[in-house]
Amino acid sequence: MKRNNLTTSVVAGLAAIAGIASTANAVELNPDGTGQVLVYPYYTVNKNQQTIVSVVNTTNIAKAVKVRFLEGHNSREVLDFNLFLSEYDVWTASVFALTDAGLTGDGAAITTTDKSCTAPNKSDWTGSLGTGRPYQVFLPYAYTGDHEDTGPVDDARTREGHIELISMADLTGALRTAVTHTSAGTPANCNVVQAIDPSNSLLVAPTGGLFGAGGVVNVAQGTFFTYNADAIDGFTIIPLFSDTSSLTPSLAQANTGPGVATAYVFGSAGQLIRSDYSTTGAPSNAIDAVSAVFMSNNLFNEYNVDSSVGSNTDWVVTFPTKRFYVDNEILGVALGDPGAIQPFRYTFGEDATGNGDGLSCTQIEIAQFDREEGRPSGPAPGFSPPPPGQPASSLCKETNVISFLNVATAPTESGVLGSKLVTNVKPFAATGWMRLGMNPAAQPHSSRASIDGDVYSGLPATGFEAVNYINTNVGAGVLSNYSGLFRHRASRACTNATAACS
Repeated sequence: MKRNNLTTSVVAGLAAIAGIASTANAVELNPDGTGQVLVYPYYTVNKNQQTIVSVVNTTNIAKAVKVRFLEGHNSREVLDFNLFLSEYDVWTASVFALTDAGLTGDGAAITTTDKSCTAPNKSDWTGSLGTGRPYQVFLPYAYTGDHEDTGPVDDARTREGHIELISMADLTGALRTAVTHTSAGTPANCNVVQAIDPSNSLLVAPTGGLFGAGGVVNVAQGTFFTYNADAIDGFTIIPLFSDTSSLTPSLAQANTGPGVATAYVFGSAGQLIRSDYSTTGAPSNAIDAVSAVFMSNNLFNEYNVDSSVGSNTDWVVTFPTKRFYVDNEILGVALGDPGAIQPFRYTFGEDATGNGDGLSCTQIEIAQFDREEGRPSGPAPGFSPPPPGQPASSLCKETNVISFLNVATAPTESGVLGSKLVTNVKPFAATGWMRLGMNPAAQPHSSRASIDGDVYSGLPATGFEAVNYINTNVGAGVLSNYSGLFRHRASRACTNATAACS
């Protein structure tokens, strides 16, 4: 049952006064940045860049965490391992291009000097970069062979995408002792947790308290784009531990009570909306609780492409739950056949007008403005040039990078991040802002209804603007790149056939 309006209003008021959104047993984006699940909107190793990843355990509780890297076309997994954090632990790693390290291969890999336990053990990773730096290459197995999905099949597909970390369980007793760091700064006995039976009674329901950050850095160029990971709290009330399986746990396993996954979302007017989704039967609608907290009717951000200051801008727009609505393997439909679940339109690789191999296209609406209220005249602007055979404004990947290049032909990479997942918007002005309408009249998008009939308009999205400036007036031989990153802002819209969403 949905809370009555009075109770919801009281909770919303208390949350606003306290400056928090954490409420027991509800999936939510925690504005304070800590949670059970962390979503990192983007990683890349293109353009001689590395992506630095960190996660911090702010609690005195040891934790088992699934670390998963997902490529940008269809969010097929390219690496997954278990990470064990002791109390107050920090884990860091760097994602790099094999070619940048002088290694064979076109893909990406991860390296770390961190001592925290992992499964598989770091001694079983691909190799070593020397001086205690093991590395593991990203793997193409989820999108090649029997798992081909009409997208690229080369190793280069692993070079950009997004990351998710999911708390699987808290560790108690001997498991906690095993991962606790000794006075030498190393865990007591990683062997113990690398062979855990998922039914072990010392694995208990995970609590929150994790926060994370990412940074795309080019040391030679002096650019550094940093962001905080999205933190989902209240994701699960039961342990979700798995060994090194690549399938579980997943974002589709949200649970907040028997047979239900409840989401709390702040509406654009500041109201707290509660939406309940059934987790019983097949298929479960649990993923909709996670999508609800990312649902956006519009995304807003700025751009700057002023040649007088040498500026350029990319937007990253990631759909962190899209694969659960469009991937044929997850949906159990034949490759190329229809069967996508709203709010998305096409399965990945669906053979249909407006879609095609390696695509799952979703129409959006673009509105550009300069800084003095000016806007383009004539037909609504779109991507320039549009994706081949697609409507003028479509995002067709799970991780999309929108560049603002004044070019006549489709760019092969974006201007700032060097993304190959690029689509281009011709800038209306040297400086301004843009609205991405996620629920265009030409192709409306709306979520499946919750148990109580709540329907969110738009698409589940996250991401940021990355802008870079080059100062050419510094002395000879002095590098002068200045980089900045700004998270997207959003509006939300929720309707209910019987009453306003509450």
